[in-house]
This record gives sequence, C-alpha cells and structure tokens, in this order.
Amino acid sequence: MNILQEDNIDNAVSVFRSDRQFIDNSNSDIPPRPPRRTVTEEVGSSSGTSTERQGAPNAGVKMYNLVILIIDIVAMLVRWIFYTLESLYRLVVPPAADTVHNDIVLITGAGHGMGKCMALQYAQLGATVVCLDINEKQNAETVAMIKQQRGNAFGYVCDVTDRQQIIGTAKRIQQEVGTVTILVNNAGIMPTHPLLQQTEMEIRKTFEINVMAHFWLLQSYLPGMLEKNRGYIVALSSVAGLCGLNNLVPYCGSKFAVRGIMEALAEELRQDARKPNIKFTTVYPYMVDTGLCKRPHMRFPNMMRLVKPEEAAAAIIDGQRRGLVDVSIPKYLLYLNTIIRVFPIKVGTLLRDFLDSGVESDL
Repeated sequence: MNILQEDNIDNAVSVFRSDRQFIDNSNSDIPPRPPRRTVTEEVGSSSGTSTERQGAPNAGVKMYNLVILIIDIVAMLVRWIFYTLESLYRLVVPPAADTVHNDIVLITGAGHGMGKCMALQYAQLGATVVCLDINEKQNAETVAMIKQQRGNAFGYVCDVTDRQQIIGTAKRIQQEVGTVTILVNNAGIMPTHPLLQQTEMEIRKTFEINVMAHFWLLQSYLPGMLEKNRGYIVALSSVAGLCGLNNLVPYCGSKFAVRGIMEALAEELRQDARKPNIKFTTVYPYMVDTGLCKRPHMRFPNMMRLVKPEEAAAAIIDGQRRGLVDVSIPKYLLYLNTIIRVFPIKVGTLLRDFLDSGVESDL
C-alpha cells in the first residue's frame, strides 16, 4: 500500500501539467491565448484577411489545454481508486498507534466524565497531561490521581467561555509546562428539553461552551503546534452532530457546528503553503454514562446501551493515536449514518422510529 503515495502522484502529474492555465510565450513556441475581443472588434475585423483576424483560437493552445484536462481527469481517477482501496484496507488493518511519551496533552473538562478518564489514560501512556476545568476541586482530584499513579500532570482552573482567561491560561501553560501538542476539546453541556422550553441562558451557554470555546482554544494553542510543525486536534462532537434528535435542538446545533469547524480548519491547513503536520480527529459518541443524559430511553438496550466513560476515553485516545479523522462510539454508528444518508429522508426516519433511542425531557 505504500507504493502509491499522494506525494508520488503529485510529482508524476507535475511533470505534465503547468501551474498556469496557459503557457507563457517566452517559454514555448506555442503562443498564449489572445485577449477576449468585443463584438464590435469581431465585426470590424470580419472583412479582413485570415491573418488579420487575431481573435481566432490557436490550435496549439487548444490542444495543450485538452491534454492538461485529460491528465487532470486521469490523475483524479487514479487517486479516487487509490483512496478507496486504502480506506477499505484500513478497515481491516488500521494504522499503527503513535506513542504519546513526548506529548503534552491538554484536556478541557478534565474534572469529571470522559475528560477525567482521558486524562488518566493519557498519563498511563506516558504523556504529560494538562487538566483544564472550571471546577477547581474536581480538577485537582484528577491531577492528584494521576500523580498517585506516578504520572505527570498539571491542573489549571479556566472558564472556557472566557476568551481572555483562555489566552492568559495558555501563556501560563506555555511558560510552566511547554507547548501543547495534543488539544482535546472535550468540555460540553447538554440541556435536554424542548426548544420552546429552553431559556436564553441555556441556549447561549450551550453554544459558548460547546462551540465558541473551540475557537478561543484553537487560536491559543494552534500557533504553538504550527511553530513545532507537529500537533493533534481532537474535538468532541456527538451522534447528535450526525442527526437531529428530540429534546436536543440547541445541543444538536452545537455539535453539528463542531463537525463543520474541524472539517473547515483541516481544509484550511491542507491548503496552507507550509503544509503543517497537524492532524484532526472528530469524535461522535453515542450517549455516554456521565450524568449528562438524565433520562435516556432505548428500545434495544443491549445493542444501544449507554457507553461507559472509560470505554469512550479509550476509543478516543486510540483514534487520535492512529490518526483517524472520524471516530464514532460505537464504531458502526458512523458507517450506519453514512449509508442511511444515501437513502430518502423518510427511510432514515423509519429506522429512527424502529430503534426508538434518545433522551426524554429533564423538566
């Protein structure tokens, strides 16, 4: 599978194609495409000889552009087939897991739930863990547990809705710990009741914690990763970021936003001329037993059971270490959603009604 690499394909294509649509006259005998002519100019020159009608397309230029188009199409198809086969291969043989011994991992919401489990597991793998939480007591407990296990951890109290506090904390961490190389945006809240019963404060808080905090954290820690030319961004979306769910309208909106942020930022850095070595992993967990889902319901509890936070944390860390772009928990949910999206919307609704899984209002 290593014979056809993207860089090799790029190099092969670059032999044949130019970076410009039309070649420069100084580098070839084929003249460049002439400027567009107005209708008046066309009519005025129609009575002249063929030599005078300079607006006629040059056969050499047209042939050149046709060759470039054919090369582009062939290169795209080759990559298409390669990426498809590679993806199928990786379903059977996943990429090797990277070590995190030399990484500084920052986890938001590290005082409880999945954040706490991830902090403990990263520390067991040898990473230096920076625990961020608004709850000082719970955050300190996580740090203490890591140190009891002879791990390396630091705790910082931070309100992720406060941009200036995030920036100030990031400067302290840079000075006292070092450059963060793995950022895990985990903190989130989930009010679970109908939209018309959600208060303005609940909706604003949902987006400030679940969405806006991502921007402030990325702007604070991404520059350090770019400077080191190495980094990982992990963001917690949700199954509610793949499909809309009852009693979770603001929450679904925030988790769909996380997915868009991650895809757009990955594309932005992919087109960066520096080609930074930054990897992205977006996580889509099913309902995790952390207390956020106060009144879950499911028709098939054995198949759709609540995920234990320890299991979710292990799956997230494994996905990050293997460089997976998307991780769903359980794994099949991401594939199921992709397949269902091919069918009419009513088919998805039919399956949703059949599975009958979600959360009741907590009011």
